[in-house]
Amino acid sequence: MSFTGRGLAQIIACLALSLGAAQAQPAPAPLTPVALEAPVVTAHRGVFNGKPVAYQARVEAIDLPGPDGGPGVRLVTTAYVATGRAAGPERPVIFIFNGGPISPSPYLHMGAFGPKRLAVPDDLSADPASFQIVDNPYTVLDVADLVFFDPAGTGFSRFADGVDPQTYFSVEADARQLTDFVVAWSKAHGREASPKYLFGESYGTIRAAVAVNQIQKLPQDQNLRGAMFMGQAMNIVEYVQRPQNIISYVVSLPTLAATAWWHGKADLKGQDFEAWMAEMRTFARTEYLTALAQGDDLDAATRQEVANKVEAYSGIPAAYYVENNLRITKERFRVELLKDQGLTLGMSDARYTGPSAPAGQRAADPSRVLPEALIAAFEVYARDTLKVGDLGAYNTRSPVTAGWRYAEGPASPFSDYPFMSPVSEVFALNPDFRVLMINGHQDTQTTTGAMDYGLALSGWPRDRAQARSYQGGHMAYSVAASLAQIMADVRALVTAAP
Repeated sequence: MSFTGRGLAQIIACLALSLGAAQAQPAPAPLTPVALEAPVVTAHRGVFNGKPVAYQARVEAIDLPGPDGGPGVRLVTTAYVATGRAAGPERPVIFIFNGGPISPSPYLHMGAFGPKRLAVPDDLSADPASFQIVDNPYTVLDVADLVFFDPAGTGFSRFADGVDPQTYFSVEADARQLTDFVVAWSKAHGREASPKYLFGESYGTIRAAVAVNQIQKLPQDQNLRGAMFMGQAMNIVEYVQRPQNIISYVVSLPTLAATAWWHGKADLKGQDFEAWMAEMRTFARTEYLTALAQGDDLDAATRQEVANKVEAYSGIPAAYYVENNLRITKERFRVELLKDQGLTLGMSDARYTGPSAPAGQRAADPSRVLPEALIAAFEVYARDTLKVGDLGAYNTRSPVTAGWRYAEGPASPFSDYPFMSPVSEVFALNPDFRVLMINGHQDTQTTTGAMDYGLALSGWPRDRAQARSYQGGHMAYSVAASLAQIMADVRALVTAAP
C-alpha cells in the first residue's frame, strides 16, 4: 500500500463528514485524561429477536502499551455481555466501530447495535428534538456479546501523557491499536476462545480489513470467524469521479438510480424496485460501460440513445449527459436532481433534502441531522442508563487534522491501495472466516455499485462472502425496516455453522 498524497486524503475526508471527523481543521485542544479506575457496571434485561436476555453493560478502561513498550493509550469501551444461562466462553463477541479517520462509535451504538436505539421517523422532515430513545429489539445481543471500540483521542479514550498521537495516525498503526484492544479485552474477560467478529463502518472497513489480517497472524489463536463491512471503503479509488475513471461512473449509477427512484424522478416502466435495479445494473456494466470506453469515438446517434437510457434511470435530462460525455459526478447529481425545486440532496444520505446554495457556494449537508442526533442521544444514554458519571467530555471530533498515512514507503504513479488484499489472505488461512458487506442504496459516499464491483473482483470465496443493500444512506440503520434486515443478516452470519 504505497500510493500516498493529497488526493486520497481528500476522498477519505469526505467519508468522515457524516461521522463527525474533522479533517483539515485547526488542531483540537488537548483532551483531559479520563479517570476510570474501576468499571462502571449496570445490570439490565431486554428482549432481542423475541428472546429475553439478561446482560451487563460494562464501561471500562483498557490500557495498552505503545510501540516502544511504554504507556500508549487508555481506551474506554462499552460492552454488553450476557449473564445467566446465555453467558459463556463459547458465546460470540462482535467488536464494533465507526470510521473517520478517526471517530468514536456512538453512531453504530445508538443507531444499530445498542440495546437502546434512537428511533428516527420515516418522515425525514421531522424535528430531531422529537426523536426518542427506545428499546432495540433488532440487535443481535440474543446471540453475541457486543464491544464498542473508540480509538484513542475519541470518545472517552485518550493517549497517555507524553505520547505523540501522530504515531497512531496510519492505517497499520490504527488497525494495530484495534488488534491489541481485541486481545487485551478478550484476555481480561477470559474470552480468548470465543468466536470473534469485527464490524466496521466507512473508514472503519479499512481498519477492519487490516486488523483481521493482524489478528489472524497472532501467535495465540483468537478464533476469528468473520468481518462485516458497512459503507465499505476498501476499493475507495472507484469512488473518485475523475473524468477518465469511467468505472467510477458505472459503479455510481445504482446510487443515482435508487436516489432518483426515492424522489420520484425515475421511470420504472411498471417494474418493482428490485427488478428495475437489476435491469439498471446490467445496463451499467454493459451498454453504459462500453459507451464510456469509446469516449469521443462514440457516434452521435449511440450517444443520444445511451443518454436517453441514463436519463430514465437517473432522472437527469439526456441533454446533460450528451453535453457532458455521458457523465455526472455524484456531487453534481446532488445539486441537479431537484434544482427545479430549489433543493440539494444529502451527501451521506441522499433521501434528505435542503435548500440549494447560491451560485459559487456549497450547500449545507441536510443529512448531517443523523449523526448529530445520534451523538446527542448517546450523551443522554451514557448519563442516564450507563451511569458513567463525570468522565469529562465525550469527544466526537477527530484528533486527526493532517498527516494520516495510508501507506508506508514512497509514493509511485503505479501504486495502489489494495485494502481488500489483507482480507484475501485471511480467507486463504482461515476456512471458518466469513464476510458480510453492507451498503445503503442512497449513500453517495460509499456506493452499492462499488461494493458489488469490489466483491466481484475480490477473488474471495463466494460461499463465504456476500453483499447486501438496503434502503437508506451511509447510516441505513436509521431506517427501521433496513435495521431489521441488517441485524437479521448479521445474526445469520454469526450463527452460521463453520
